[in-house]
Amino acid sequence: MSNDDHYGGGDVGGTGQTRTRLPDSPSDPYGTPRRTPRASRGLVTVVGVVVLLVAAIAFANQSSDSSGGDTASDKPPTTTSTAPTGTAPVTTKSAGIPKGFAHDEQGAQSAAANFAVALGSDGMLKKDVRHALVDGIYTAEAAAQRKGTQDTAYSPAFLATLGLDPNGNAPQGNTFVTRAVPVGTHIESYTPTTAKVSVWYTGLVGMSGAKSTTPVRTTWKTWTFELTWAGEDWKVVSDTQQDGPAPVPGDVAASSSDDISKAVQEFGGFTYAR
Repeated sequence: MSNDDHYGGGDVGGTGQTRTRLPDSPSDPYGTPRRTPRASRGLVTVVGVVVLLVAAIAFANQSSDSSGGDTASDKPPTTTSTAPTGTAPVTTKSAGIPKGFAHDEQGAQSAAANFAVALGSDGMLKKDVRHALVDGIYTAEAAAQRKGTQDTAYSPAFLATLGLDPNGNAPQGNTFVTRAVPVGTHIESYTPTTAKVSVWYTGLVGMSGAKSTTPVRTTWKTWTFELTWAGEDWKVVSDTQQDGPAPVPGDVAASSSDDISKAVQEFGGFTYAR
């Protein structure tokens, strides 16, 4: 910037008077004002860049939220990956099992999570309830195969190892706890007629009671369901389980058997929707 630019030319106020500019010195009263515009201009430039950057980020986020091209399985987890998504949860049940799941990826994930809860409940210990659950969750062909196999697995001898009688009942004064609590779901594959969904869940299993030799403990497993769209809803064709992923145990002290029994009775479960 020249002196003429800074002072508006050789004349001051158009009077014809001429101002003589002395050389700069440390005590020059005009020195600091002359350099200030450069600093101000630099500050304005920085602020402008920051504003443009924030605007660009906001625009990018808005564009990403409004686009519908990618499915949830195509994107890495985000800070909102555990928040409910757009499909509304089911509003009806059959034999205690939610039904009427959406015919899309979200519906398949919701179905798998709720199936894990039902199949991990204490209803599976009682033959009549177990058959109703299996009939409501599996296809007719798969249910017919499962019921015989499960009746053999839940034999009186097996139930006795859990501390239960042949009908799946706990001794008086005791509460048998078995729950599956989904932590998250993942679409392995999807078509409009089939889906493979994995459910990562933590389980509670054991006998709560003063004399129990099998106290309630936690498990961590992944339950994978092969689903098919049949009869206007998702049904299970086959399923498998594997251990983990399991986190490092926390340092919270175990509660008493009375507290566990009370919690199981007071705290109900959820209908899970993705």
